[in-house]
Order: sequence, then structure tokens, then C-alpha cells
Amino acid sequence: MDVTSPLSALVPAAREGDHHAWNAIVDRFLPLVNALIRGYRLSEADGDDVSQTVWLRLVEHLGALREPDALPGWIRTTTRNECLRLLNARGRVRPVDPQDHGGLDAVEDDIADDDLLAAERRQLLREALAELPEGRRELLLLLLADPPVGYEQISERLGIPIGSIGPTRARALDQLRRTRALRGLGPDLVGGER
Repeated sequence: MDVTSPLSALVPAAREGDHHAWNAIVDRFLPLVNALIRGYRLSEADGDDVSQTVWLRLVEHLGALREPDALPGWIRTTTRNECLRLLNARGRVRPVDPQDHGGLDAVEDDIADDDLLAAERRQLLREALAELPEGRRELLLLLLADPPVGYEQISERLGIPIGSIGPTRARALDQLRRTRALRGLGPDLVGGER
């Protein structure tokens, strides 16, 4: 087995303990993991920690992976989550000089971390919307438009009765929550009723 072998062969073989299959998976996806880590601008040591954690999580969860072709998405999501977890943990421990004016009261929130998290959530939401059927995606985008688009205009644009907009919206949000991009991220990313 090598890097070019199909995932449908590599994943089951790695599950069974084939070291060549495992090495092929790592060799194939290590550049992806490293690229995602670089996007978070982590230190080299933090990046190494995240990478090791991703591969450890894969060892722990490889048996639960139902579809071998879902492995790249799983690796991307796990790498992102580990980077965010590390950034959040780092955000809770902030070195300060107690001799500085204000001492411990001078600690401020790190806006860069907040911006990074917001950008990550926007990207995940874009990826999730891309997974929806075109009609449902258009409906959600129209409902979120600024300035707001009225139900009459939405009905005309999409060719659906006004009374169907609310139930269709609910189904679209439910489907959005279950997309691969958002799976496992919790209900706070895709909110409930507005």
C-alpha cells in the first residue's frame, strides 16, 4: 500500500493494524494538517502538538469512521478543532507583569483570537451552505439578507407560497445543522429561531 492507494483500501487495512497503510494515510494527509495549522499561525511547538493530537485522535476513532472517503473531512475538522482548542486554552492563561500599571487588572481580551474564531465560523457556515440544495440555500440567504427581504419578495423569487417559507426555513436549518461542515460543532454555530 502506498499514498496513491484508494482510501477504501487504506482505511480498512489501517484499522486491521497494517503499518504500511497507516504510514500511507499519514504521508497523504500530513501536508493538509500542516497547511491548516499554518493558517492558525501557531508556534512550531504548538503546531507539533496539534499534529500529534490529530493523529492520536485518528488512531482512537479510525474504527468508528464509516465511510473511508470521509477521512479528509474528518482530518480537516479535527485539525481545526484542535487548533481552536489550543488557542482557547492559551487565551485563558495570559502572562502579566504584576509590576506593570494595573497589574492583573490590566489583562484584556485577545481580539485576534476572537477574530480568528469568527472567521473560522464564517468559513464553516459557507461550506455548510454549499452542501445544501440550491433552493434551500437561496431561501436562507434571502432570509439573512441586509436589508431584509420581505416574504412576498421571497415568494416571488423562489416561486413558493408565503405559507411554505417558515416550514421550509425550519427544514433548511435542520439540514444545515446536519451538514458535514457543521457536524459535531454544537448548536451555537447555527442558531435556532431568530
